[in-house]
Amino acid sequence: MTNKYEGAGAVRPMRLRAVATLAGLACAAAGAQQQEAASQALMLPTVQVNASQYDPDDVRPEGVTTATKTYMAPRDIPQTIDTLEVNKYKSYGINDLATMLDGVPGVNTSYDMRGEGVMIRGFQADAGDIYRDGVRESGQVRRSTANVERIEILKGPASVLYGRSAGGGVVNLVSKQARFDAKSSVTLRGGSWDNVGGTIDINQVINPNVAVRLTADREQAHSFRSGIRNKNEMISPSILVDNRKGLRWTGQYTYDNVWRVPDRSPAYDQMPEGVSIRQGFAQPGDYVEDRLRVWRSDLSYDFNPAWSVRWVASRREAAQDFDHYYLGTYCNAQGRTSAGAACTNPGQVRQSYAWQETANKTTSNTVDLTGRFDLAGMRHELLLGAEYSEEERAPRLFSTTASNGFVDPFNPVLNAQRPAQGAPTQHNLHVGKGHALYAQDLIHLAPQWKVLLGARYDSYTFESTNRINGFQRDTSGSTVSPRVGVVWQPVREHSIYTSWNKSFSPYGGRGILSVDTGATAVLDEEPQHSRQVEIGIKSDWLDGKLSTQLAAYELEHYNIRYRPEPDIDPYLFAVRGKERSRGIEFSAAGRLAPSWYVRGGVGVMSAKVNGDLSVPANEGKYLPNTAKRNGSLFLRYAPAGAWYGELGVTHTSQRYTNAANTAVVPGYTRWDGLIGWRAAPWTVTLAVSNLLDKEYWRSNAMPGAPRSFLVSANYQF
Repeated sequence: MTNKYEGAGAVRPMRLRAVATLAGLACAAAGAQQQEAASQALMLPTVQVNASQYDPDDVRPEGVTTATKTYMAPRDIPQTIDTLEVNKYKSYGINDLATMLDGVPGVNTSYDMRGEGVMIRGFQADAGDIYRDGVRESGQVRRSTANVERIEILKGPASVLYGRSAGGGVVNLVSKQARFDAKSSVTLRGGSWDNVGGTIDINQVINPNVAVRLTADREQAHSFRSGIRNKNEMISPSILVDNRKGLRWTGQYTYDNVWRVPDRSPAYDQMPEGVSIRQGFAQPGDYVEDRLRVWRSDLSYDFNPAWSVRWVASRREAAQDFDHYYLGTYCNAQGRTSAGAACTNPGQVRQSYAWQETANKTTSNTVDLTGRFDLAGMRHELLLGAEYSEEERAPRLFSTTASNGFVDPFNPVLNAQRPAQGAPTQHNLHVGKGHALYAQDLIHLAPQWKVLLGARYDSYTFESTNRINGFQRDTSGSTVSPRVGVVWQPVREHSIYTSWNKSFSPYGGRGILSVDTGATAVLDEEPQHSRQVEIGIKSDWLDGKLSTQLAAYELEHYNIRYRPEPDIDPYLFAVRGKERSRGIEFSAAGRLAPSWYVRGGVGVMSAKVNGDLSVPANEGKYLPNTAKRNGSLFLRYAPAGAWYGELGVTHTSQRYTNAANTAVVPGYTRWDGLIGWRAAPWTVTLAVSNLLDKEYWRSNAMPGAPRSFLVSANYQF
């Protein structure tokens, strides 16, 4: 494997070329659009736009699709769903999904070099519960948000619509697509640590039936940590065809590359006091590259105003290659590690070493039939669906803790001699196939009462092959996931709801497995389950200008499996115990008063192990990486005129990082602020992250960034 972007000198010239290219494309597109506008004015229908209907400071969506796969107002959904408008976070230079989710009530995030590090209501979500436009984003890869318009976070089990799930919730990335009403824009940005980037977003109406869109983004930056840097590039063309007689088709392709020198330093509790958080430990030649290619087709047809059918097909290819030194254990002057073990490199950190090449391919097809009808005096909104998916993962990995990466953290000399790439220690092929049928019915019992009923049947198979020794294992199974929800709307402004959901995670909750090459290698065919009871109230206040949601829930993992006697009977599996999360969440968004806007919320959660026969000492302990309290609050002041500003605070309490609750990441409170100026067609912002320059840790191996600045300029046409 080679690092095709080695050396800082190769990065800086490309930065100037990228910015110039983006600016040139934007100017050319603007000129072309102006020329076409005159001719199209004669043939396109006039669209009246009421400016008062769009408020750029109000982040509330009129409707969402993640919770029910149909477009519904949030107050009609008997489950908590949070939405994030990505542009609000881009103003601070945030392109990382996990960082955007930081501060969402009940969502905990941490740094993970390989993935996203997202926990929802105490349970992992980044392994298989992240979606793009309703299609599962499987596989090991970091996701860029350069082409994402908004993020919808559905809290709690979602297997009734999406199949296998860890049960904490679903994160759905809604991408920018061709539309008949979208404008075009170009954005340039620059800030601390050589952060430079640009975006072009060109939406063009070709004729009354066809619209096309091209979104492209390029960004590169160094880190506040020495030796760490990244380069991201994305391009996504899309087309929308609407014959205005019920037939619509959207086609989209997304090319996304994320390259970086990885920041995978030793954990802070493994290091001696006095080591600066700005010290990076990447060795020469360290790199990680994530490549994502997605083809998506969305075809729908309206038979009449009440009934329609939709077919969504997707092909996704993702890969992550890396070659790097990482983590490591410090050996003190007495020749002991922090755990008291003997070591032979006093005063130095001995890093581990690994390289990997992995490819993930996913093919998905979903067909939905939706309709509205009256039966027995009640209105029904019906959804019937079928899904087929095939997922393939092919990782090759070599890793060793006996590397030659020795570093003095107080006087680092980073010159490790990278070993020659030899045979992998793991080389596997995993293939999972799934078939599903599901049904959902929203029943209007009376003007004030609605009932949501749903069920899904999943049949799945899994086969894993060790390509080193030819060892194979396969298994299959099926399960049913139900859902029940009730909504009572005593008045139009308030919806009181309760719901019960159940989900499953196959193969004992392990999802896509690695091969066990031992003589006792077996797969547990029983799935792990999750179930949640939630009650809440969703309200509109101040004549509909402010929306709030308050929810209380109990979420439980059960049928967690383990082998009680692996040496005696390796085929015997038993129930290990339960894990339970209980909490209360509150969020608010909208306009508090003329010129004043708010967005944010707070969550209180207790996520614990209720029973663990495999390690009884863990019973009663908190689940790793779950904070008892977290939330954020952003207050924006946007009076009449060009100037506006906002101030926000994000808080996370301490988290244990291991099951024994012996290692802790301290909590933190971070303040951010922004000043903006907008006078059509221009918007310019100056954002400051970590206003008070507070030192804190996102995870046990990743400190938060010190105070940083970002200037953005957007031109809309």
